[in-house]
Amino acid sequence: MKTLQTLAILFSFMSVYACKIDPKKEVAVNQTEAAETAPATKHYIRVALLLDTSNSMDGLIDQAKAQLWEIVNELSYAKCRGAQPNLEIALYEYGNDRLSSSEGYLRKILPFTNDLDDVSKELFSLTTNGGSEYCGTVIQASLNELDWGNDADDLKMIFIAGNEPFTQGKVDYRDAGNNAKEKDVVVNTIFCGDYQHGVNSKWQEGAQLTYGDYMAINHDQKTVHIASPYDDVILQLNIQLNGTYVPYGKRGKAKVAVQAAQDDNAEMYSKENAVSRTVSKSSHLYKNSTWDLVDAESEEGFSYDKLDKDDLPENLKGKSKKEIKAYVSKQKAERKRVQNEIAELNEKRREYISNEKKNTSNGLESAMIDALKKQAKKKEYTWN
Repeated sequence: MKTLQTLAILFSFMSVYACKIDPKKEVAVNQTEAAETAPATKHYIRVALLLDTSNSMDGLIDQAKAQLWEIVNELSYAKCRGAQPNLEIALYEYGNDRLSSSEGYLRKILPFTNDLDDVSKELFSLTTNGGSEYCGTVIQASLNELDWGNDADDLKMIFIAGNEPFTQGKVDYRDAGNNAKEKDVVVNTIFCGDYQHGVNSKWQEGAQLTYGDYMAINHDQKTVHIASPYDDVILQLNIQLNGTYVPYGKRGKAKVAVQAAQDDNAEMYSKENAVSRTVSKSSHLYKNSTWDLVDAESEEGFSYDKLDKDDLPENLKGKSKKEIKAYVSKQKAERKRVQNEIAELNEKRREYISNEKKNTSNGLESAMIDALKKQAKKKEYTWN
């Protein structure tokens, strides 16, 4: 039941399916010592998080909330032949009595999305309740309902967490696993409890069917956040970063409020967790083109001529297209400056934490990151 911890999943997301190297290109790279890389916008890391929200999962939920941004940060350092892939996360809950029994006590909370604020918001809205956990059913639902894409170089991963037998429900977990394998989707299982108990209840076999990883974690373990000398400056830069957003459209104001709320949610756990979120917000994985003009302007097909002037923020209403473009350009330059400063400080922060963290391990985060790097290495992914 405590499976919710599975959230750890969250970010292990690196489905090992990406980045196969073309031998001819590899030779060319060796000869010219110039990296021939695929366009950064073409490859995706797609991770579906299947979380058990039955009773006693509160500790796991807390780990997921508190460790989300460090997992995202680790993914942001990934490269495939020198290119930075995009990240999309889908979220399901299962095993909760409040959910429909006819659907197998499961709910698709989010389809694949690159809106990390929405992911955080939904995680913080989860509540637990008793129920029946049907692992095979929720795995098969995610395979049927989500758009996994057709690119063989994309990383496609499912992370499912729980502590009840993997064999429950009408859908046989072996059938679901075989279907996942046909779609090039790797299933990673996270058992919340004793390692051998998870093996005996088929969680290990559930992962082995798709060559995924099986992990057992203590879902009640408290997250350890390590402070660094750079945290206060990074948090001040977060204020400057938020000031560069230019909300537009019907969702603009609401999404600014969501962004601020998720800043508060991260800080609720600790200052250090808020720093981790700030680092994520400064990375290429944090995208808000649906409501921010600075991000939208970089999207293919964007046109200022299509903007509804009524959807612009107050300071841009009545302005000419030239004036609007100049303002957005100024905000974009300011954002780049702030992002660069955060990146420079974060490199120092990472080194500091690495030295301080030698004997520290966060169950969910550590298990997920270890699994994703192990699997991604098989697909020729590299890390900064």
